[in-house]
Order: sequence, then C-alpha cells, then structure tokens
Amino acid sequence: MRRRSAILAFMLLPVVAGGFLMQSRTTTDGAKVLDQVLNLVSQRFVDTVSAAALYEKAAKGLVKELNDPYSELFSPKELASFSQQTNGKYAGIGMQIEDQQGAITISKVFPHTPAEGAGVREGDKILFVDSLSTRGWKTQQVSDYLIGTAGTKVTVKFGRPGVAEPIVTTFTRQVIHIPAVPFAIVLDNKIGYIPVQRFNETAAEEVKTAVANLQKEGITGVILDMRGNPGGILDQSITMSNLFLKSGQEIVSVRSRANETQSFGTRGNPAFPTLPVSVLTDEYTASASEIVAGALQDHDRALVVGQTSFGKGLVQTLFPLDGGYALKITTAKWYTPSGRSIQRERKFENGRFVEVAPDSLETEAKKKARPAYRSDAGRIVYGGGGVAPDVLVRDDTLTTAEQTLAKAFAPKSQDVYVTLADYALELSRGANKSFTTQPQWRDELFRRLTAKGVTLDRAQYDAAARYVDRLLEQRVARFAGGDSTAKRRDLPFDAPLRKAVELMEKGTTQKDLFTLAAASQTKATDTKLPSANQTAAQGQTVVKKQP
Repeated sequence: MRRRSAILAFMLLPVVAGGFLMQSRTTTDGAKVLDQVLNLVSQRFVDTVSAAALYEKAAKGLVKELNDPYSELFSPKELASFSQQTNGKYAGIGMQIEDQQGAITISKVFPHTPAEGAGVREGDKILFVDSLSTRGWKTQQVSDYLIGTAGTKVTVKFGRPGVAEPIVTTFTRQVIHIPAVPFAIVLDNKIGYIPVQRFNETAAEEVKTAVANLQKEGITGVILDMRGNPGGILDQSITMSNLFLKSGQEIVSVRSRANETQSFGTRGNPAFPTLPVSVLTDEYTASASEIVAGALQDHDRALVVGQTSFGKGLVQTLFPLDGGYALKITTAKWYTPSGRSIQRERKFENGRFVEVAPDSLETEAKKKARPAYRSDAGRIVYGGGGVAPDVLVRDDTLTTAEQTLAKAFAPKSQDVYVTLADYALELSRGANKSFTTQPQWRDELFRRLTAKGVTLDRAQYDAAARYVDRLLEQRVARFAGGDSTAKRRDLPFDAPLRKAVELMEKGTTQKDLFTLAAASQTKATDTKLPSANQTAAQGQTVVKKQP
C-alpha cells in the first residue's frame, strides 16, 4: 500500500511540472506579443510615437481592459486634477465648468474667489484661455489650463449671451477651498439642516463645527443631506461617523485579496452622542457617504430617508509611480457593521454606466426583496445594492403641463438660463429674504424670453405657472440671500426633506424617529415589517454578520 502511494505521487509530478511549463510558456508568449506590438507601432505606424508615449498608451490600455470603471492610470496632470477633486483645494480662479452643447460653460461661481470678484457669471462661455481657443476642447483640457501655481496669472476671454463683444479678464490664481458643507441652517421647529456635498480632507471637521454651531441655536435634531454626494476620502467617513457613534463600535470592514479583513471602528467619546439624526440619500449618494449612512443605520444612530443610494461598495488604492504617474485600482470590498455589501453590479459600456432599472423607481416591495440584515436593535436593514432608506420617499415630480413647458425651453436652454439669471439678478437688488413672487414677474419673464427668440405658447406657459414661479423664486432667493436662503425657499418642493422634517418635529429621541418611521411606512404600504419569526415564513432571509 505504501509502495502504491509512492508510485501515484511519482506519476503526478510530470503532470504538475507540465502545468508549470504551460503557464510559463503562456506568460512568455504574452510578453513576446506585447513586445512585438510595441516595436511595430514604434517603427511602422504612420505617425511618430515617442517611446514614452507608447509605454503610457500600453499601460492605459491594460488598465482600461480591466473593465473596472474605478481603475485609472493618472498622468501627472490627471493626478493633480484628481487630488484637487478629492481634497477640495486647488490654485485657480474659483469656478465650475461643464460642456453644454460643445461650449465650455460656467455652471457655478464659488464665493470669495477671483472669479466672483471679477464678475464672472453662470452661463458665461470660455472662448479663449490666454491665447488658445477652446473650440473643440474637453472640460478637462480647459481645467488643466486654468489651474496653476498660486500667484500666477491667466487671461480668459468669455462670451456672454446678449453682450456683443467678448469679455476679457486677467485673473491672479489663488488657493481655492471648495467646502464640504456650504452652509448650515435651522429650519422650522428647531431642526438643523446640513448639506454634506463631498468628503474632502476637512469634511468631518466641517460637519462637527456646523452641528456645534446649530446646537448653540437650540436645535432638537439634525438632518445630514448627502444626496448627490459622490464620496471621497475613506478616513473622513470614519471620522464623521465617529462624531455620532459610541466608542468601540465598528464603522466599516474591508476585505481584500492580499490582506486579512480590516475593521475600522470608533475611538473616544462621540461629540454628539444623543442628538437625533436623519440622513438623506438618493441614487447619487455614493462611496464614503454610503459608509456613513450604512454605519449610522446599522447602529440605529440615524434614520435614513429618501431613495436607495448608488451602491459603490468597493475600495480603491492609489499607488504612486515613477515620473509623477499614479495607478488607482480597486483592491477591496467594504461591508457595513451588520455585514452588508452594498455593491451594485452595473453594466459598464464605453466608459459609462448603463442603468437597467433606475433606483428612483424602487418601491417598498422591491426593497424588501433585497437581502435582509439586522441592526443593533433588531430593525431590518437591506443590502444587495445601495443603502436602502428606512423611509422611501421619491422626489417631487413635474406635472404634465410643467413637463411640456420644460421641453419647450430645451431647444433654447442657454437663452432661457441667461435671461432668467439676468432678470432674477435685477429683482434681487430690491428684494429682501422674505420677498414674495409676483404674477407680474412671470409676465415680464415671458416678454423677455420671447424677445430673446424663445418660442413659447402663452397658454402652455400659464398652465405651468407654479414651475415658472419656482424658477424665479430660487434664483432671486439665491442672489438675495445665498444658497441657504434658496434652500429654505425650496422646502415646499423637496419631498424627502419635508418628510424628514415632519418625522423629526414629532420625535424627540432617535428611538422615537424609528417608531414614527415604521408607523409611517406601515400606513403607506398597509403592511407591517416582519418580525424575526415571521421573516423565514415570508421567504425573506435575514443574514447574520459573518465572523
């Protein structure tokens, strides 16, 4: 018997060795193919390509073929832009740009910046940067030229609808800080409201300061609005969660191929241990913002209201490379404290996500079909693609008449945008924060739009009066009192925020909020959340946290 075992072992050796030889040969063949392609392109391609450019293209192609939307090879310029977006600081002139029908257009001017000081306005188009025409440029190219060393100068030529001659302005670049928290306000009945727009290097400190200041005004609860927040720095999501959770509680765990599971938890006493908290999410709430929402939800520390989040449960690591390059690749998945993975698998084609079923259409029934987990207090929370809110609330939608007018605006959207902004700016000069929208404002806007060449049917325009008034009110409020005043004015049109305020007005503790939310959802769906014993009978699996 012992002899037979020895023979079998001996016979396996050539097979194993053959396997290694085959693997080695495949690797060698692949290397040869790559080397041959590089040589042929270098020597025979119709245009000359430098060796450095050739290797960069080969490396970028390799990363692209991973078919991972989050893996990228950054050139030195691209790395600088990525760092700017992540950290929220850069040396520039302080404006946000986007491509509108082939024209690089100003979509936002940040306060206290060279752009604001020079009178740059939303809707202005960038025609030249220094002596270079921007015709055919992408937004990244324009951004690369506008960003530079603090104290240096850049000249920009703008086109402004209604102004015959281009506007030429020379700016001195300065360090621009894009805040994570642009403002914080107290809504009715002492409810604090804090929009958290990104997770830059100061996000947690900005939230801490905002909450502390609102507490001085006597708030009884706070709403953290993370709708549209794309995420950012992992450490900031951990620090922000730490503001509200007890010491020793897990915030997130990370599981990778190369390392053992890492667990990140709270340290020290929370800054706000008992203040009732609600978090607003939508389909654009992603990454670091999902970590905060998921951790606070799992530990019964926040009520999540709104729509199911984006579902980015992956971790990327940035590896510095020679020559100022850097490689960002997906290295791990992260899990909420209850063990949920919120990663949603999507089709990724031609550099874009292809959404099969928009999350905005999610219903309670669809939510409850997801894998179910338990919070610390035994509440059911859902995984399987995004952080599912405790209270599902869709955004307000336009009426049929309002949609018709919006479609009529579309062909002349830029003219509508600029005409509306110009008129709102005029109105704001004589308006205070408590102004009331007047019917004659609507009439005058119609006159100006038609004079601008925007073809409108008056009956359709009048049928969408509420929509027109909202457009005017928002812009006048913003000019008269800033973003915070505009947000107060927008409350009647913001269903998720209205719902969060309604619940927080009735509940004085975090436990009250969960009780009210459960009752609200039961009333809305005419069904009760299953108990632990009912769950199995209803065909729903409650998953326990993995060790």
